[in-house]
Amino acid sequence: MTHPLPHVRLQAALNPAVEPQAPYGDAQRAILGGDAWTRAHAQITRWPGYAPTPLARLDGLARAAGVAQMLYKDEGGRFGLGSFKALGGAYAVSRLLMREIAARTGAANVGIDDLLGGRYADITREITVTCATDGNHGRSVAWGAQRFGCACVIYVHATVSEGRKAAIEHYGAQVVRTSGNYDDSVREAAADAARLNRFVVSDTSYEGYMDVPRDVMQGYAVMADEAIDQLPGGALPTHIFLQGGVGGLAAAVCAHFWERFGERRPRVVVVEPDKAACLYESARAGKPVAVHGDLDTVMAGLACGEVSLLAWSILKPGAFGFLTIDDESALDTVRLLASGRYGDAPIVAGESAVAGLTGCLAALADETVRAQLGLDATSRVLVFGSEGATDAALYQRIVGRTAEAVRMAA
Repeated sequence: MTHPLPHVRLQAALNPAVEPQAPYGDAQRAILGGDAWTRAHAQITRWPGYAPTPLARLDGLARAAGVAQMLYKDEGGRFGLGSFKALGGAYAVSRLLMREIAARTGAANVGIDDLLGGRYADITREITVTCATDGNHGRSVAWGAQRFGCACVIYVHATVSEGRKAAIEHYGAQVVRTSGNYDDSVREAAADAARLNRFVVSDTSYEGYMDVPRDVMQGYAVMADEAIDQLPGGALPTHIFLQGGVGGLAAAVCAHFWERFGERRPRVVVVEPDKAACLYESARAGKPVAVHGDLDTVMAGLACGEVSLLAWSILKPGAFGFLTIDDESALDTVRLLASGRYGDAPIVAGESAVAGLTGCLAALADETVRAQLGLDATSRVLVFGSEGATDAALYQRIVGRTAEAVRMAA
């Protein structure tokens, strides 16, 4: 049988800093987990419309790729926003508003019911949240702002599609298009926020800006916890392949499994576009480094050139390896999931959703990398499909069918 991805450009780097036996310590728990995770889980699971997203079994693809199990956590239906980002940005907006209300009124125990019920609407409507985005995070922040009653301004860079811009505007946000790449838009959003007294709700952290990104990542951990509850027979995966970007998703999932299972945790492998591989290059350098250029990858949600420092604090000691993949292989994987080629139910996945799965399939096709990562016929693999068709027109051009047509074939 022909391998699912016979042609792919793959780079691999193992992480010499990883300590498989190391416990999840206080330094990591100060970033993710502990009481802060408990609080995030309790709030998000009470939001109207909350439901766990499905964990799909890709048994046919697993057989074709030569592993025992392949599981796909499908975030395409999350809160109707189309991506896992709904968990992070909106949660961070709620936490920011609660802190501001408490600071301005002296009220103790401001809660989610106060926000949803509009108890402090006279305060929240005077607050403006803002961020830069490749699409999905901005949509979550805009949705959270609309839901919790504050104003919102979102910055998108030059290559963000009109479809993703319109999706953000749908939730009432003002959208500002900037020149340059994602990291340039982050700086512009921060500069304008400082000048106009707005509150930045970013999914990336940097020196002097840590609290909000920490809240964002706590929200992401909800999907990792759901996946654990959904594992067939409760059997832990041996490997988890995760999208890169600034590292927030990967760090949240890595941290949650590490805290829950200690030395039994799966091997976490981070996958990025070869045109925007800041985590891969940081792993090679042993410290955070930036990559430059236009970062023009089809995996728009991963077009990031600078690492989130909080995420790196988890991934440097926690991730087993780092991979990069080419754009065309990611598009092949989008089409593969839509086709149901190996007898699995078709899945609608956006181009940024499939980086982890693409990296896994590429590694399995490379004898050296497969051995380095410890992949074999007994391996159980978990991937997180982080978005659905968040740009409907682009998805149709990639697959040749609409997302609805693919879902109807499932």
